[in-house]
Amino acid sequence: MSRLIAAWQVLFLHRPVLVLLLFSILLLGFASQAPRFSLDASSDALLLEDDADLRFYREIRARYGSDDFLVVTYSRPDLFSDEALADLEALRDALAGVERIASVISILDVPLIQSPPITLTELQELVPDLLHPRTDRALARRELMESPIYRELLISLDGRTTGLLATFAVEPELQALLAGRDRLLEARMRDGPDEARERDIARLSAEIAPWRAIVNARQQADIVEVRKILARHADQAEISLGGIPMINSDMLDYIMRDVLVFGAAILLVLTALLVLIFRQVRWVLLPLISCFACVIIMLGYLGMADWPVTVVSANFVALLLIFTLSLTVHLMVQYRELQTAERISGDRRRLVAETLRRKFAPSFFTAVTTMVAFASLLVSGIRPVIDFGWMMVVGMAVVLVLSFTLFPAALLVLPGGPPAPRDDRMARVTRTFARLVTRWPRALIAVFGSIAVLGLAGVAQLSVENRFIDYFSESTEIHRGMATIDRELGGTTPLDVILDADSAFMARLAGETGDASEPLLDDDDDFFDDYDLGEAAGLGATSFWYNTFRLETVRAVHEYLESLPETGKVLSLATTLDVLRTLNQGEELDTFFLSVLYERLPQEIRAALFDPYLSADGNQVRLAVRVRDSNPDLRRAELLTRIRADLGEGFELEPGQVRLTGMLVLYNNVLQSLFRSQILTVGVVFLAILLMLLLLFRSPVLAAIALVPNMLAALAVLGGMGWAGIPLDIMTITIAAIAIGIGVDGAIHYVHRFRAEFAQRRDYLVSIERAHQTTGRAMYYTALIIAAGFATLTLSNFIPTIYFGLFTAFAMLFAMVANLTLLPLLLLRVRPLGEPGPRSG
Repeated sequence: MSRLIAAWQVLFLHRPVLVLLLFSILLLGFASQAPRFSLDASSDALLLEDDADLRFYREIRARYGSDDFLVVTYSRPDLFSDEALADLEALRDALAGVERIASVISILDVPLIQSPPITLTELQELVPDLLHPRTDRALARRELMESPIYRELLISLDGRTTGLLATFAVEPELQALLAGRDRLLEARMRDGPDEARERDIARLSAEIAPWRAIVNARQQADIVEVRKILARHADQAEISLGGIPMINSDMLDYIMRDVLVFGAAILLVLTALLVLIFRQVRWVLLPLISCFACVIIMLGYLGMADWPVTVVSANFVALLLIFTLSLTVHLMVQYRELQTAERISGDRRRLVAETLRRKFAPSFFTAVTTMVAFASLLVSGIRPVIDFGWMMVVGMAVVLVLSFTLFPAALLVLPGGPPAPRDDRMARVTRTFARLVTRWPRALIAVFGSIAVLGLAGVAQLSVENRFIDYFSESTEIHRGMATIDRELGGTTPLDVILDADSAFMARLAGETGDASEPLLDDDDDFFDDYDLGEAAGLGATSFWYNTFRLETVRAVHEYLESLPETGKVLSLATTLDVLRTLNQGEELDTFFLSVLYERLPQEIRAALFDPYLSADGNQVRLAVRVRDSNPDLRRAELLTRIRADLGEGFELEPGQVRLTGMLVLYNNVLQSLFRSQILTVGVVFLAILLMLLLLFRSPVLAAIALVPNMLAALAVLGGMGWAGIPLDIMTITIAAIAIGIGVDGAIHYVHRFRAEFAQRRDYLVSIERAHQTTGRAMYYTALIIAAGFATLTLSNFIPTIYFGLFTAFAMLFAMVANLTLLPLLLLRVRPLGEPGPRSG
């Protein structure tokens, strides 16, 4: 370490002007790449990378249609008046004119068969809609509000709110790349790793990334255009916008706002605190120069590497500013201490060299332990959390290098000044902490012991169940849109229940028994006794589900799903049968009629009534369920478990016949992985940091003592979340690792200084007082600065960001207090450095 410090001084202290010049060139190079910095708020970016349900979801979406559509809610009391319909038609046409919107479905476009009633023969020649001359508007209003398909999908129960579904065109190139990668990922899960396959996965992932960025940019531009269109109609009705593409777009805006606005806000807060604490221009400029350089380098690096930032890693700019400032403040306090002690203002190179010599080891290990804390996120299994961990590992390396190169070089070049005046206000605070250790040790142990017990009890109450709507403040369009769709149009979160043919049927289909070329349902089947199943029977004779016998099962499942308190609108073949029964003058439908009808229906009717719910071969059915995300009693995992169990037990379906998919399933998978990830990340970070402390202090006892206060900080944060009923999410899962990593930084600096003081004085109490007066002051400064910086995140519109800022600020303050009270108390009681004795030297 001594040789490394000596070489470092030769390289960076003897030629500070050259160092600053080289850094300026380097910064210009990274700044030129910063415009390539990109964001990714797509739903795929928040999903589990190796989730088999994700591949099944894409397969189902390709078969039955995409859920990448916007939902425009349009509310006014006179919805069926001439003026309202004219405005609605103009709105629909304007939306359809947006370049990448493939189709728009509204109450103006759907077929009406009871306004007035129409026969099957007439339907083959004419498909009337609301604007058709023969349509009776009063009957149409009644049909729309009573239709099993349209009510709570396109029109509310009170007839005052309608929805327009605008579907985006699919990018075939991106879909092909995703399908190819999914096949390879499935093969990896089935057969294990393979070097050639891994190269192909990496290649496809690299090709997917730019395509996803292109699609996101296009959709964002289209949504901007959609909002302009909606603004032109806002005086005619109450309009809101919802849907996954809109949420993705707004999330991009939130990310950009968090990166830019909160980065700037934190910078202003940090500047104000630096002025308040240090009261000299150079001590404000020096850390700000380091902060600015660190952010430019990382933005340029991420742009150069085509590494997009997600909503999880959006706070990395704020974190880099805070970590850079934290390390820089420790160097500044050490320099000012030496300057004041030696009363030397002219020989700055010697002061800087001595500062680096004293602080290099603790700073190096604090940076490395923080990197280890963030590296623990790599075991989470959640792609955006993993990326965030890697970004911060790289960022902390940049912070460490800048703190020992750019900062000392700038310190040597900037004009010097007299020794800084002693700040008695801050000294009083650290002296108060020292007095607590010596005067009330039992009270401190009782307080921290109680916190540990309460924290453990709170951790036991942690959950991962949270509502997506609660991620956004009530003032945001996302919240308003989701609330309106939930309340008026049958729910926001899609859940698909997929029913396949049973194993015996599939075996016969595969030719394992019988002749697969013959009809699979023949004259011997008791539910076809009345019919001559010849060629005309079509799909009813060859499919598993498309017959009256098994469609009754579909209806029963449909009614069960509708009965659940968490669900809203349910669509399936049962809905289709209700419409077809109307065409049959209310008579029940038989298999022969269904088969003939399927063949003779116009394509647009078949596309609306059959294609979304029945596979082409009739051997798979889909029940499309909307779940009300605003339901305060929604428990996703319990709901999915209950549905699977009830369908198996109550409907005699084989386990392999029932599969659940949709965004509800994928999001639940992410949430359920958070528990495992939290345990893994906290366990890994504790173990890794303990090893780092052992390497630094060469004492298991001292390493354990340094770790205890920061374990309590993490326990206090997680326990507080449990007691407050705040669930884990993709952002709050990172708080514990961050709190431990930053908290241990202070512990390392304190123990390092304590050991140095004890080596000279051989007195525990005096060494504690000296450590509080010096390093303790830097710890106090940095804790205040970090807490204030994180507190600015509470102004976000994204609720997880607010929790992240609030609890991380709390963790920093708690860790500071614990490191200045519990840590010295443990040192005093355990005496890990041996018994006190006479002073050395």
